[in-house]
Amino acid sequence: MTPDEIETLNRARDSLARQRGALAKRIGASDVAAPSAAEDLTRILLAIEAVDRALVDAGRPYTPPEH
Repeated sequence: MTPDEIETLNRARDSLARQRGALAKRIGASDVAAPSAAEDLTRILLAIEAVDRALVDAGRPYTPPEH
């Protein structure tokens, strides 16, 4: 993979992680979370795992950006 492809995967992972956090907050704020929210969260988690595998396969495991 090229450095640009790696960067694209890292950006995609960061975006998915933000979605995961936002959805988790919505679920946590709800008295009774809809089952569809859990399904959405599962899809996001699977997508993050897929991006992580692609990065590992490319020899560039995900590392969070420095704060």
